[in-house]
Amino acid sequence: MIGRLRGTLLNKQPPTLLIEVGGIGYDVEAPLSTFAVLPAVNQEAILHTHLAVREDAQVLYGFATLAERDLFRDLIKVSGIGAKLALTILSGTDADELARCVHDDDVAALTRLPGIGRKTAQRLLVELRDRMPSDPAGATGGDGAGRPQSPENDAREALISLGFKPDDAARRLREVADPSLSAEELIRRALQATVRG
Repeated sequence: MIGRLRGTLLNKQPPTLLIEVGGIGYDVEAPLSTFAVLPAVNQEAILHTHLAVREDAQVLYGFATLAERDLFRDLIKVSGIGAKLALTILSGTDADELARCVHDDDVAALTRLPGIGRKTAQRLLVELRDRMPSDPAGATGGDGAGRPQSPENDAREALISLGFKPDDAARRLREVADPSLSAEELIRRALQATVRG
């Protein structure tokens, strides 16, 4: 398995790039999110890779971060999602936003991605739910250190643990949103609003 490439970037034309490592040129397919952070041609680049071996081809996929590669691997495990569609998904959204969609059961946001219909979006939500980090804000964490939890995220997770559906918890918190409030106060106000409503 080829897990990482470090070499000279010779060409980049989405969705394919060419990177030379030790005199060998590797064709690598990558999402637009990776292209956005690549250095200029003839500069050194590092890619985290996934090698897909099929009957008719061996295809190397490259990613700017380990988290992005891991998300790609999670996506291709979903029934009906192939590597091409997984690249399209990663090109249309970042890992944090995808995690938010999964945790909030946001089918509408997923169906706005090219190639994703309602049934595929629902399947993504069901099959990715257990694989996504519990903190959507920590999904990408390129250096391995996720971002700190916000009071709103803490409150949302607490409401979900109390039995609220993710989208309902998010809606309740939007109704009482105030950046100066602690997680405990947000929870209290959301529960009070539920009782009143």
